[in-house]
Amino acid sequence: MTEPTDARTGPDRELRAEAVVSAPPAHVWALLTDFSQMPAWSPELVRMVPLKRGGLRVGQWYLGVNRRGPAVWPTRNVVDELVPGSRLGWLTTSSGARWVWELAPSGPEGRLTAVVHRRPVPRRLTAVSKVFAPLALGGSAAHADELEQGMARTVERLKAAAEA
Repeated sequence: MTEPTDARTGPDRELRAEAVVSAPPAHVWALLTDFSQMPAWSPELVRMVPLKRGGLRVGQWYLGVNRRGPAVWPTRNVVDELVPGSRLGWLTTSSGARWVWELAPSGPEGRLTAVVHRRPVPRRLTAVSKVFAPLALGGSAAHADELEQGMARTVERLKAAAEA
């Protein structure tokens, strides 16, 4: 089976989810950067474990453990962007994808937070990803579709936690 290569439908297209949260950016940031909570929001992430000392910072490595049905796989993630309160990004070296969270004040007096969650692929998906997704996840394009739906659920769950 040939994977689509169209930039709008292919597996390496940019995925995106967003919401406006009825909570200030500092509160949303505090939740977002507590990676122990992320598995409760993400349909695929089981755990994210720091691999170096020093806490959340540019250059920090995280081991991600993911699960979809019977398939379980690790990822190595390197934080490559950190602007406290507004931007967090990491590169998943095992797949070639980058995960970005952007927060911005919104609404009257900045009491709301616009949240954008993106997954660009800066270069291209790795060979490992191109082999693993078709074998274990139903195909690269299908998995990208599922990831984008999961990102929307993750953002909605973060929103619910922040607004609780």
